Amino acid sequence: MSNSKRKYLQLSGLEPLVVTPESNFINVGERTNVAGSKKFLRLIKEEKFEEALDVARHQVEGGAQIIDINMDDGLIDGKEAMVTFLNLVMAEPDIARVPIMIDSSKWEIIEAGLQVVQGKSVVNSISLKEGKEQFVHQAKLIRRYGAAVIVMAFDEKGQADNYERRVEIAKRSYDILVNEVHFAPEDIIFDLNVFPVATGMDEHRRNVLDFIEATKWVRENLPYCNVSGGVSNVSFSFRGNNPVREAMHSVFLYHAIKAGMNMGIVNPTMLEVYDDIPKDLLERVEDVILDRRDDATERLLDFAESVVGKAKESTVDLSWRQEPLQNRITRALVKGIDQYIVEDVEAARKSVNKPIEVIEGHLMTGMNVVGDLFGSGKMFLPQVVKSARVMKKAVAYLLPFIEEEKLLNPQEGDTKGAGKILMATVKGDVHDIGKNIVSVVLACNNYEIVDLGVMVPPEKIIEAAKKEKVDIVGLSGLITPSLDEMVFLAKEMERQNFKIPLLIGGATTSKAHTAVKIEPQYRNTVVHVNDASRAVTVVGDLLQKETSVEYKRSIKQDYETFRTKFRNRAQHKEYTSIAAARDNKFQIDWGTTEIIRPNTLGIQVLDDLDLKLLLPYIDWTPFFRSWELHGKYPDILSDTVVGKQATELFSDAQEMLKKVVENKLLRAKGIFGLFNANTINEDDIEIEVENQKFVFRTLRQQLKKREGVPNLALSDFIAPKEEGLQDYLGCFCVSTGFGTAELAAEYEKNHDDYNAILIKALADRLAEAFAEYLHKEVRLKHWGYAKDEQLANGELIKESYIGIRPAPGYPACPDHLEKLTIWEVLGVKEKIGVELTESLAMWPAASVSGYYFANPEARYFGLGKIKEDQVEDFAQRKGISLDEATNWLAPNLADD
Repeated sequence: MSNSKRKYLQLSGLEPLVVTPESNFINVGERTNVAGSKKFLRLIKEEKFEEALDVARHQVEGGAQIIDINMDDGLIDGKEAMVTFLNLVMAEPDIARVPIMIDSSKWEIIEAGLQVVQGKSVVNSISLKEGKEQFVHQAKLIRRYGAAVIVMAFDEKGQADNYERRVEIAKRSYDILVNEVHFAPEDIIFDLNVFPVATGMDEHRRNVLDFIEATKWVRENLPYCNVSGGVSNVSFSFRGNNPVREAMHSVFLYHAIKAGMNMGIVNPTMLEVYDDIPKDLLERVEDVILDRRDDATERLLDFAESVVGKAKESTVDLSWRQEPLQNRITRALVKGIDQYIVEDVEAARKSVNKPIEVIEGHLMTGMNVVGDLFGSGKMFLPQVVKSARVMKKAVAYLLPFIEEEKLLNPQEGDTKGAGKILMATVKGDVHDIGKNIVSVVLACNNYEIVDLGVMVPPEKIIEAAKKEKVDIVGLSGLITPSLDEMVFLAKEMERQNFKIPLLIGGATTSKAHTAVKIEPQYRNTVVHVNDASRAVTVVGDLLQKETSVEYKRSIKQDYETFRTKFRNRAQHKEYTSIAAARDNKFQIDWGTTEIIRPNTLGIQVLDDLDLKLLLPYIDWTPFFRSWELHGKYPDILSDTVVGKQATELFSDAQEMLKKVVENKLLRAKGIFGLFNANTINEDDIEIEVENQKFVFRTLRQQLKKREGVPNLALSDFIAPKEEGLQDYLGCFCVSTGFGTAELAAEYEKNHDDYNAILIKALADRLAEAFAEYLHKEVRLKHWGYAKDEQLANGELIKESYIGIRPAPGYPACPDHLEKLTIWEVLGVKEKIGVELTESLAMWPAASVSGYYFANPEARYFGLGKIKEDQVEDFAQRKGISLDEATNWLAPNLADD
């Protein structure tokens, strides 16, 4: 079947979720369900919705791709709770980026949820339980609201509890939905009822087997639909015995996923890695799950007694060194062990006619295993980067022999890899951790990488793409001006008649920006890639001759559809004029507000701060996220899915951190100032520095708000000059990046991408820790407005303190131009050596800058989209041209 005719389940929050055959299993978070979480139920009952939001946030941080929200409880007004909570979720971009599953047994609650949720959600659930008429009525409404639906295997006779009934109800439901309601088949998700096994009752022996076989039948006979299920039900008989339950969940998922189950409600802390289940336990669990023996339940019950609370043992096993040569090389690559690779590669070289054959044979055989394991979710990113280190060490050893062979046989051509890919961080941008990770992963899959580094001007990218005859160009960027650079590159590639695909990636990029701004500028393929694992699949599909034409056509169609929907959504949003927004500003009662004068006004420099002081302030959660290990620290270290790898990575990070601190391999420098300040002209903040006046320009929200909700600007948190009160403002810049580039280059020279990426990631964490440390010092000592504050690091990470430190380029003040004023006010470049690129990225990259606001009412917010009248106003206030203001504020300009 051609790509253009495939139908995939497409859901969305702020970001799309497309469920394709290549997608890994889709995890549905279960903790925002009052029936499944006592904590969540308590918070909802006590109307502590802000705390309840943290439950949802933790699920998304922990890797949930959809969150299931259920408010069905006798002591709760379910409809009101659902609407209230969903409205709050929609205002939190880090939660709302994933699709929502609206879960209720009451139709009025489901419909209320559908009326407020954004994006494309999932309804959980409908069934034929109350008859066909109601089933059809609800399905039509769900289709009208634009949602997907979970259909329970339940009809007028009751719940399906065997293979035949599951198939019968699924077939009848599908026919009604597709043929009568005209429901899109790809938007149908069947829940075929997961029941417990090993209950001791003979009629329950086939519970899982019937589910698995029915799943297979549904996926083969009901085109395009999906299958889901509640995984924890299967192990209900073993409550209290987590080792057995974890093994049962993993075995169930292993076989159900192979049969076609592609999503489900899973508690990731209750999963064991399938390959890590002890063989004796695995055999007994599979006997039960697959109903392979009459005495399966008794054998598992007997065995379960021996594994209650049993700790896992880890021992160093070198028996693999006795295995055949190919097995040893493959294991070294998979496990990232480089100490024996030269020895094994030399043995391989002596066994072949030409040294190049070792790369094409032994090494690529091993790397194919790495690629397969990574693609199937059995390996994680840090492991893959370690594999690349082993591969590079092996290739470096072989290169002299290959060069010698070329001199002896000049007619022999080079080996051909899977394709050649150019990678570059665009002009003005200095961030490359994500780009480097993607490069390593692609290299592990036999792609040749041409890495141009950071701050690469467009003409150099174009020149290198032509000279190297690359198959794909990949662009990366972290700061918002990089988005315009990417648009310019697309236009230039179009002007110069390029035919190759363009990949877009980086923290500020998105499918929306790619589809709306970049893709229309280039007639060939443009694809947004948001993580390293997806990059391999996308590049493979783009370069596969047999299917690439259809794949590229499907991407074009997808982006065109996305663009149309995006613009239609934008048209439905109402904005107010900048004058009206100012009239609706955030009001502070300055007559009763206490303004505290800083203990020390003026500028202070920290030339060489002891790195040890920063260690307690490190927030480790984003560190793991940069390696695509999702979960909150420290819980991630004991996570059953990624815990082992996270612990290994954390250990490596601690070892490197110790080396950095003891040998002073990085240098921490900072500068900050506290000044007299007042708001002038509504949105400007004027400060006084040694009798000289400087002005920071702020931007104001323009989205039309409901009654009583203000249109915020940072200037609202500083006393207006006309109040006759003296207020204060601070600004700062810190960096721990001095020495990072040199250390990374040294590692790269030794073919060690793992440690090169690790040192950059640690420098970033130390910079954020420096910002946190300095902000605390300012609050307690230099300003002193919170001198009695006593907060642990976890509370600092949650920003539980008074005051804020927003940064130019971030949601409350997305305008990077204000960095120029900070640099001028503080003398940042002259005093601590941190520079700004032409796109106003900070160099060294591991640097943080921003403002200090002390007012207790000060809060973080997102500016959102603004109208042209504010851009014109900003240009006048700033004294720059309208074109220049438009260029800098383009990402925040509303689409009319």
